[in-house]
Amino acid sequence: MIKFLDLKKINATYEAAFQEKLKAVLASGWYILGNEVAAFETNFAGYCGIKHCIGVGNGLDALVLIFKGYIQLGKLQKGDEVIVPANTYIASILAILQADLVPVLVEPKLETYNINPDLISEKITSKTKAILAVHLYGQLAEMDAINEIANQNNLLVIEDSAQAHGAFLSKNRMSGNLSNAAAFSFYPGKNLGALGDGGAVTTNDAELAKTIHSLRNYGSETKYYNDFIGTNSRLDELQAAFLNVKFPHLDDDNNKRKAIAKRYLSNIKNDKIRLPFWDFSNNHVFHLFVIRTKNRDELQHYLLDKGIQTMIHYPIPPHKQKALTDWNNLSFPITEKIHNEVLSLPMSPVLTEKEVDFIISILNQYN
Repeated sequence: MIKFLDLKKINATYEAAFQEKLKAVLASGWYILGNEVAAFETNFAGYCGIKHCIGVGNGLDALVLIFKGYIQLGKLQKGDEVIVPANTYIASILAILQADLVPVLVEPKLETYNINPDLISEKITSKTKAILAVHLYGQLAEMDAINEIANQNNLLVIEDSAQAHGAFLSKNRMSGNLSNAAAFSFYPGKNLGALGDGGAVTTNDAELAKTIHSLRNYGSETKYYNDFIGTNSRLDELQAAFLNVKFPHLDDDNNKRKAIAKRYLSNIKNDKIRLPFWDFSNNHVFHLFVIRTKNRDELQHYLLDKGIQTMIHYPIPPHKQKALTDWNNLSFPITEKIHNEVLSLPMSPVLTEKEVDFIISILNQYN
């Protein structure tokens, strides 16, 4: 069986280093916001070409803390509207709602699955104060166009970079530094994944960074002195230690993903399968390799019968979720088409050439 994602195999490479880090953290006697978190924040900020990185509990918290930070600074107010792609993972929308802001859904481009900049302006009102750009599946959104719209309308831009660690447009223009602030997730399945939950905020805004630094720690800079109504969302010291082990290998792992994507794109030839768009630049790190097909369930069962696991990202669009009943009657045809047709193929740096060849062969035999 070819697993969709073999996390055990991915992390086995680092087992000896993980054991050494575990011993070091235990020996330090410092388990919350210690040297490992500080080192990761410094290194990841440098990697992204950004001034500040604040480690937090998970990717959702990273987004929520950005919004709440801007509210504390008076740059957002409760009830303000935030433009967000309609086909994103629901976490992007939950973050907006949890900050008492109002999500405004915009359709994506069918080719890239990312928000369509041409449709943003028509959704801007006097209440619109921010755009949340999601780099879905690991491909950068069209940030130049989005930032231009934001500049023309005096809007904040926030990146949901949870799936795009290491994607870049050019030198010093990387995921995480293409906006006012960005949120990352280090969930185990991400391109840079911990062995548990973890997240981070990156920004060049010193005031925002200082505010989030407090908000993640009960709203406190100095212990027992609370400046804000904060929360408890800190990157765990041990998870930071594990991330420090894996982080130097991120670019190599992304290059392996891109090499697999090139093979898929060059060799899968089946009229029933729509391959993703990629211009072969570094704007995509293929957190997921997502195809579309009219008969998704049939294809998924066919592949499973042949020993190939796949996943659906995501089966139900946000506006059709039970949790968001007020939106259930809304219509977003492109979003709904995507959610009805997408299927994610195995994609990871530990896939072997033989496994990739087999996946391609089986897909080409599907009829």
